[in-house]
Amino acid sequence: MIEGLADVSLSAYDACELCPRRCRVPRASGSRGACGMSAELRVARSALHLWEEPPISGEAGSGAIFFSGCPLRCVFCQNHEISSGGFGLPVSTARLAEMMLELEGQGALNINLVTPLHFAPHVREAVAMARSAGLDLPIVCNTSGYERPGVVRALADVVDVWLTDFKYASSSLAGELSSAPDYPGVAAASLAVMTETLRTRGGRLLSPDGSMRRGIIVRHLVLPGHVDDSCAVLDRVWEIAGNDADLSIMNQYTPNEVCRRAGGDLSHGISEEEYEVVLCHADDLGFERIWWQEGGTVSESFVPAFDATGVEGPELARPSTSQTP
Repeated sequence: MIEGLADVSLSAYDACELCPRRCRVPRASGSRGACGMSAELRVARSALHLWEEPPISGEAGSGAIFFSGCPLRCVFCQNHEISSGGFGLPVSTARLAEMMLELEGQGALNINLVTPLHFAPHVREAVAMARSAGLDLPIVCNTSGYERPGVVRALADVVDVWLTDFKYASSSLAGELSSAPDYPGVAAASLAVMTETLRTRGGRLLSPDGSMRRGIIVRHLVLPGHVDDSCAVLDRVWEIAGNDADLSIMNQYTPNEVCRRAGGDLSHGISEEEYEVVLCHADDLGFERIWWQEGGTVSESFVPAFDATGVEGPELARPSTSQTP
């Protein structure tokens, strides 16, 4: 049974259960939860981003805000500086809302919140502030898929587009590579909530320029040596969402230093044959909108510099005050 609404008020930080690990750490008191973060909101970058799927980035760019921390521990992570390294600057909720408005002023097609839901209370409040100040862009939640369904449901009135990973169908593979054997079940339940709430709001919606105003894009990164699991992931996505979701199948896996040293399947990229098998399976299932990558892409080419671009603003230039979580 899929859980109902989860608590996404500021009190959720007192004994945190915002992510599926439900660590109950008192983040509000400064302790760091399973995500690696306390209740102090931290952001690593806020800038136009051109490397998402065409309905998200278009030609103008997506207004991407990268949050520090992550509940997963993927051995092949390319964003380790912010996911587990802790890089990012502390900001207030008001400053987060300001960033959204600044990105709109730069011509962004949307506000793309990257790995944000371990800060769900801040996100809800900041979006409300930005809307009150005139923000008129869709809100994209760019997530690993490892989210509590109740938190997804609680943010469904704030999020317009779900840009979600579905990494694994195998619990053992999810445990081995991301320390999350419950990932397949969690991702499936969360996608079910995304699909249900999208249908309730009227389904997929595009602007005249082709950018997505409302919808779901499910991303899957094909891993070398694990084509069978990739095909099983697509089976699961089709069963849950069908053509309510766009499908993005990525060939950009690039081994980081840890994976290269370890050897085995993850020490090299995927072959053209492996990628073709997964693309053909998606087509055979009946997906109508499939995004794929041409040529030999590598994930480093899609990773921006995490240098706090766009994070500091007028509020941070003033004398510091105590942060409200």
